[in-house]
Formats: sequence, structure tokens, C-alpha cells
Amino acid sequence: MSFLASNYNRRKIGFKRGKGSFLFSTDNKKYLDFLSGIAVNTLGHSNPSLIKALNSQAKKVWHVSNSFQIPEGEILAKKLAKKTFADKVIFVNSGAEANEAAIKIARRYFYSIGKPYKNRILCIKNSFHGRTLANIFASGSKKMTEGFGPKVSGFDHFKYADIKSLKSKISKKTAAVFFETAMGESGIKVHSNKFLRDVRKICNEKKILLILDEVQCGIGRSGKFFAYEYANVKPDIVPIAKGIGGGFPIGAVLMTKKVSKCMTPGTHGSTYGGNPLAMAIGNTIMDQVFKRGFLKNVRKNSKYFIDQLNLTKKKYPNVIEEVRGIGLLLGLKTKVELGTFINKLTKNKLLTIRAAENVVRILPPLNVKKKEIDLALKIINKVCSEY
Repeated sequence: MSFLASNYNRRKIGFKRGKGSFLFSTDNKKYLDFLSGIAVNTLGHSNPSLIKALNSQAKKVWHVSNSFQIPEGEILAKKLAKKTFADKVIFVNSGAEANEAAIKIARRYFYSIGKPYKNRILCIKNSFHGRTLANIFASGSKKMTEGFGPKVSGFDHFKYADIKSLKSKISKKTAAVFFETAMGESGIKVHSNKFLRDVRKICNEKKILLILDEVQCGIGRSGKFFAYEYANVKPDIVPIAKGIGGGFPIGAVLMTKKVSKCMTPGTHGSTYGGNPLAMAIGNTIMDQVFKRGFLKNVRKNSKYFIDQLNLTKKKYPNVIEEVRGIGLLLGLKTKVELGTFINKLTKNKLLTIRAAENVVRILPPLNVKKKEIDLALKIINKVCSEY
């Protein structure tokens, strides 16, 4: 009997240790981890740099709260600002919290400039931004919101990748357009560069904010530090989490100076957000991701992986319908029952996770080795051959 609530459908596997791209179960089986804690373990398991950073900080100070200055947070905020569009950063603990804060900031911005009526956020129908009340209603998903009424108001929705639909939903009350640059939970769907540029242009014309959710696709996952960089657009607000902590709970909201001015003392807070332990890890992740050649190698491995997966699709057209993704945020849209397919991969010691639209998400560590990609391909091809 477990005393944990049943809100997760957990696989009957537990792990006692991990090393690099591998996990070792409590019954001594070795698994290739291409789930990475759902795009979290940027540098894999037991990374020496992260262990050193955590141990070093643990001997100094763990937590002081945001009642005081936190030097480690000042350093990480500066690193993020210098490498991105952002001028200011708010640290939180998770992607859901970062997205919630982004919604607050957008509404507060228009309130601060004397336009409190501009408070509606325009999102993609059936998207995903986390599990808080505001975020599930931002998703526009009936499945996610069922049983959690009354409805949290203030959200409108447009069709995925449909500029006409987006334009038709903008009103004088619209404060921001808010979506994932590359959608993870929704089925590994990557917006075109043209779409991103068109949305930025519309936001400029309508004088509304652009919020790009890079919680899952950011921090190098796309092959660039942020996925929006491919389109050469500049957002106003970007929530991040997952990869910036490499397994330690960190979230943040990045924003322009113009937007940040509305966030005065008392407008937002977090007890643990930006604590010294988290910041030590975040600083180390930044240093590793921006090492010479790191992101270039992610793009190189991505191209190889995608090319090989497309060969698998060609070989097994009755199993694989489409290869999706960008960088090492990859998906296989299958023609077979998804749960069974993932279970077969797991039995063959490859860990993946489901997404919408019958898609298997494949999320290796960003420092994955080519021979580990080849091992994953061998397992995927073996499972496909069984149909």
C-alpha cells in the first residue's frame, strides 16, 4: 500500500542511481534515459559539475528568503540577461509558477500604464502551461479543466498555427499573446519562423505583449538557448524552468525593462524562489550550456537523430506516421496504440514519455553521446519490427 495520492499513473519502476544518460533501477536493470525527467536533466544524471556546485553551496548557505539580497541570484540574473533579450528576471520554483507570474506581469503592466481593461490573455486552444488553476484554463483544454470550476476568466483561444484565427480573437481587452515556442505536451509541434515573426508584428501593431513559454523548449533544448532565436524575434516576457535547474527546482520569468517597471515591491513573491542552492545550480548550467561548441553539438546530434528516425519511419510506415521536433525535443507520431508502444520501449530499456496526438516524446540529455543515440535507434527499430 502506498500513502501517496493517485494523481500520477506511475510506471512500476524505481531507480536507485543514475549516471550520464543512464538510470539503474532498484532491481539492478540499466535503462537509457531519453525522458530526462521530462526535459529537465540538461546534463544527465550525477553530473560532476552540478554535484560540485551543490556540495560547495550546501556548505555555505541554503536559504535566507527574498527578504535579503542573494548574491548567487544576482549573478544568474546577469548571466541570463547578457545572453538573452531580457533586462530583468524574477526567480520562482517551477514552470507552472513561472507561467502564472508571466500572466500576472502582463496584466499588471497594462494596469500600471492606466489601461486596466487590457487584461485578457490569448492562448492556443488545447495547449499546456502547467497545472495551476489559471494555467489549466489558459490551456483551453476541456480534459484539463474538468472538475475544477468555476472557470478562471480572462483567457481567449485561437487555433494552432492559424494567424487568421489569432487576429480574429484579438480585442481591445487583449493584453498579451501567450504560447510555447515549440509545444511539448501538446504533441511536439514547432511553430514556423514565419508564424513567430507574424505574431510579433501583430503584437507590435496592436500594442500588446508577446509571451513565449520556453519552459520545456528553452535552455538549449532546441539547439539554440531559446527556440525563438531561430526566428530572430524579441519577446516581451519569457517564462523558463526545467532545463535551467538540471534536476533542481528552478523557474524564472525574463522580461524587458519596459515591462518590468510594473513589478514593484509586493506585486509578486516566492519563499523559495531564487534561493542560494538553486542559484548555484543555475549558474553552473549556464556555464556548461554556453561552453564553446555545446549548443552546436546539440544541433549536430539533433540532425543525425532526426535523419535516422526518418529512415525508421520510411522502413516502418505502418508504425511511424511522422517525426517531429527541434533540437533534442523530439517526437514520433505513431499509428499504433501509444501506451503499448511506450511499454515496449521501456521493456527494451529505453525510457520515453507520451504527448498528445499519439506522440512519443524523446528527450535525451543535451550532452548525450552519439553512441547512446545509436542505442536508442536500435531499440526503436527493434520495437517497430515487432508490429
